[in-house]
Amino acid sequence: MHRFIVVGGGAGGLELATRLGDRYGAQKKKGGTRAQVTLVDRYPTHIWKPLLHEVAAGSMDPFTQELEYAAQARWHDFEFQQGELTGLDRANRRLMLSPVVDDDGAELLPARELEYDTLIIAIGSTTAFFGVKGAAEFSLALDTVGQAERFRKRLIAACMRAEHQVHEPVESRPGPGTSTSSEPRIQVAIVGGGATGVELSAELRNTAQVLSAYGLHKLDPRHDVGIVLIEAGPRILPALQERVSTATAELLTKLGVKLMIGETVAEVAPGIIRTASGHTVRADLTVWAAGIKAPPILSELDGLPVNRLGQLNVRRTLQTEIDDNIFALGDCAACPWPGNERNVPPRAQAAHQQASFLMKALAARLDNKPLPEFAYRDFGSLVSLGHFSAVGNLMGGLIGGNMLIEGLFARFMYMSLYRLHIAALHGYARMVLDTFAHWLRRSTLPRVKLH
Repeated sequence: MHRFIVVGGGAGGLELATRLGDRYGAQKKKGGTRAQVTLVDRYPTHIWKPLLHEVAAGSMDPFTQELEYAAQARWHDFEFQQGELTGLDRANRRLMLSPVVDDDGAELLPARELEYDTLIIAIGSTTAFFGVKGAAEFSLALDTVGQAERFRKRLIAACMRAEHQVHEPVESRPGPGTSTSSEPRIQVAIVGGGATGVELSAELRNTAQVLSAYGLHKLDPRHDVGIVLIEAGPRILPALQERVSTATAELLTKLGVKLMIGETVAEVAPGIIRTASGHTVRADLTVWAAGIKAPPILSELDGLPVNRLGQLNVRRTLQTEIDDNIFALGDCAACPWPGNERNVPPRAQAAHQQASFLMKALAARLDNKPLPEFAYRDFGSLVSLGHFSAVGNLMGGLIGGNMLIEGLFARFMYMSLYRLHIAALHGYARMVLDTFAHWLRRSTLPRVKLH
């Protein structure tokens, strides 16, 4: 029986394991299976990574959106093994997993070795701090639910502390829309003007308004809670078209987000950020969203070649350069993009396309047929600005050209991306039920998590 192991339960890895389980698990029930499928991840639950900025802002409760890998495995006929990838023995086709411990440090699962015939690595990416002094120590990344929740709790605590430090009676304070000082009482600095930084800045403006409306703090949500977005390049959203970037910058400015363009962060220290040009920015909370890199473990996997970003070099078949038994997809793979100077971009749509491609490629591998080559199709990009708006561009096969979209239509398209991910995991019928259930929850709960 052929042993497929998928390492990494992100968007691409979980979709692939689910579809492989559906195909070969159904054959197992009929007594004619040719393969068994195992998913490996260091965490017990999955959440769609593009939602983490909403978790950080409190506009999404992660516990209502998390999916337990063990349950998904039961429903779709694959096996789940929790543990972190720590090593690889290519000669004997084995991978090593770390022990799993609980919150108190007690061991739940021992270190293990798993044998494979085909290994698919899809462990995503982590935040790149680029060696900036103090960045890793004094700023928060948004790679995991735990990090996003930590930021949200720190934000609420900062608001409560700022309110407690105001000594004058409530009736003597300035009303909404006025301020006794140009300096906000709380300032959040976001380093990096990519999609994560832009989306978080807009969500935080909404969070400040909601927290004030519910009486959690009585600070002016626009003037007392400052948001600064720092981007080293000449514009925000550098990976998207300039007209999308311009439209987004205009919307953020209207929301009261201060944009610092062309400023490279030289140091992050407690309460401040220093830039290479000599500016000092006050920062009660600092979020680092300036870039990504591949997890360090990839450069330690028994000689598999990696690029300068630490990604596994793969051919257009998504096989690694020196081992036909190992595939890689998503952010951790450096996949060629013919006709372009760069590789396939690290986006959710690329991981989804690669998962769909591998379903066909792995079936051909079982039949000892030649593998097809992956061809990435760029359908455009969308950036959410919370309930305020959304912007983006549609490209290629969707409209036969390139079109800038914004407003309600762009917001609808953005929300549809997540629903398509749910459909890939559970089918369209359950996706519709999940959407309805989500709407019911939002109708009976505050728009922002308040504790």
